[in-house]
Amino acid sequence: MKTNDDLQRDVQDAIKWEPLLREAEIGVTAKDGVITLSGTVDSYGKKSDAEEVARRVQGVKVVTELINIKPRDETIVRDDAELSNEILNACQSTLEIPSDRITVKVENGWITLCGDLRWSYQRDAAERLIRELSGVKGISNNITIKSEPSPDMDKAAIEGAFARNSAITEEDIHVKVVKNKAILTGTVNSCYEKDEAARQAWKSPGVEIVYNELIVEHYPVTVDR
Repeated sequence: MKTNDDLQRDVQDAIKWEPLLREAEIGVTAKDGVITLSGTVDSYGKKSDAEEVARRVQGVKVVTELINIKPRDETIVRDDAELSNEILNACQSTLEIPSDRITVKVENGWITLCGDLRWSYQRDAAERLIRELSGVKGISNNITIKSEPSPDMDKAAIEGAFARNSAITEEDIHVKVVKNKAILTGTVNSCYEKDEAARQAWKSPGVEIVYNELIVEHYPVTVDR
């Protein structure tokens, strides 16, 4: 049974285990499965990585992220137009993302992605591509998924994907398919398992929306005295 101190230590160790985060100034507090991250990093990419690492730790229910970004060299100032051009060039340079179907807005270093794509992995790839760029302060990914209608989208296919995935305990997950929507309910053991279930559901042909209503439940965290 984990205490709050145990969970805090596990998240701290997980962050330190990542080479790119090892020297980052990231504070961690834990309270009844809720992790709060604070401190300072030099890029939005590291900020996102810290949150992802924390969510993968067993026992974490929710991650609250309060990390600030402080560029390593504050004398280099990038305006929005320069950053926008770099993002567009980066999207055009990869075959994974149909750049003609997305638009980019940059305001004070905050990136807003809009448009529509056929697959969720393309939307995720667009975000991953730009989050490592210097000058990015945050990303709002408003890209929607517009898949072609497919008779292959069914409950059994999604459940089969869960069964093949060693990270998912599919016995406690219930899948409902309504037209182009997949609805996930039930309980899982970690934030990572919840996220992984949604990622697998998004891969179903024809899916446009995934409602991830899974609840993270695990062995209780004891209260420190």
